[in-house]
Amino acid sequence: MILDGHTHVFPEEVCRHREDYFNDEPAFRMLYESPKSRLVTPPEMVGAMEEAGVDAAVVMGFPWRREALWRRQHEVILEAMRRYPRTLIGFCAVHILEPGAAREVERCLAAGFKGVGELAWYEADLGDDLLAWLAPIAELCAHYRVPLLVHTNDPVGAVYPGKAALSLPALYNAIKAFPNVDWILAHWGGGLPFYGLMKKEGPQVLSRVYFDTAASPYLYRPQIYRLAAEMVGPDKIIFGSDYPLLPVSRYLKEMEDAGLPEDWRQMMLGGNLARLLGW
Repeated sequence: MILDGHTHVFPEEVCRHREDYFNDEPAFRMLYESPKSRLVTPPEMVGAMEEAGVDAAVVMGFPWRREALWRRQHEVILEAMRRYPRTLIGFCAVHILEPGAAREVERCLAAGFKGVGELAWYEADLGDDLLAWLAPIAELCAHYRVPLLVHTNDPVGAVYPGKAALSLPALYNAIKAFPNVDWILAHWGGGLPFYGLMKKEGPQVLSRVYFDTAASPYLYRPQIYRLAAEMVGPDKIIFGSDYPLLPVSRYLKEMEDAGLPEDWRQMMLGGNLARLLGW
């Protein structure tokens, strides 16, 4: 069983005419201006999953600045969930700096979305104010008992499109403030798995935190799978491809190169996410 915990889909009009959305959406332009940055619709996602042998996938949109675009992408995802009920698992994405963000999240969760994410703020540095912006959405996730998936990245190293300003202490404090929320930190959590080795507090604060593998072949050596599992536990790693950024086959090859025990591999590829979502 393979469950992909991190993929992205878009309405057909965005896929076919992306340039129409560049002027008012600088983050979208930054990530998708290049024609090499692929965009796919839900049916195209399902076709790719069938070819790759993926049983089900979490599908997410984009944290647009305009509320009208949230609503449109969520209409598309909700319809896809109805059309492919055992294949596509919808998460709702908003921009946390916009005033209607929490309202849209509540509307989506009431409609049947299974989680929130990927929350990202590519063009802003929230610093120590992160908790204040995340709190209204984290409260909704606690109420509806759904996971909250947050974009993270390493605060050091090379700069690349999509690398956001991130305060690891601020993120840690937000997680600590909402211990009853299941957090999924994208892209290996920006280094937070290391704190799973602390003797005090760290493991307790991270007890309901999961780390996904999205974009791992771009960012880390294959050893990351084994090392992260040793730091936080193999039951806290969720396979995410970030498709269509990368194909599933790249991750399967790296897991093989990492020499993971078979039970760890099964947990990462589907068991952990199935348990978290009740799939």
